Amino acid sequence: MILRLLALAALPLIAAGCAPADPAKQAARNARALAAGPEAKVSGAAQRCIPRSQIRQTIVRSERVIDFEMQSGAVFRNTLPSTCPGLAFERAITYETSIDQLCTPQIIYVLTNIGGVPQRGAGCSLGEFVPVEYVRQTKG
Repeated sequence: MILRLLALAALPLIAAGCAPADPAKQAARNARALAAGPEAKVSGAAQRCIPRSQIRQTIVRSERVIDFEMQSGAVFRNTLPSTCPGLAFERAITYETSIDQLCTPQIIYVLTNIGGVPQRGAGCSLGEFVPVEYVRQTKG
């Protein structure tokens, strides 16, 4: 009975995490998220999916930003809809998919290292994949 009450008490907290964000706050979060990585400019329209087999590496930039570098040299910046606990610290992700696509709102998991054993941590939803080009800094 106590366990059931605890589970019911947690429901408002879970539902609050799914509530739509204030547009002004969301815009501010997006701006901060994009600033988390190296300066980049958007180079095309956002995509819902990228080919998984073409991902060369993933670079975790913050609790909300992951850059997916492709074999072709293209870079897709993914800004998660909300922060992902432990992502910035661990800087590693894992995911499961049965198709050769990684799509929004696919759940990714923070890959944690506990006693030398990799384990799944927090699960977080991906956002859209935005093609970006890194802005090269000139010395001057």
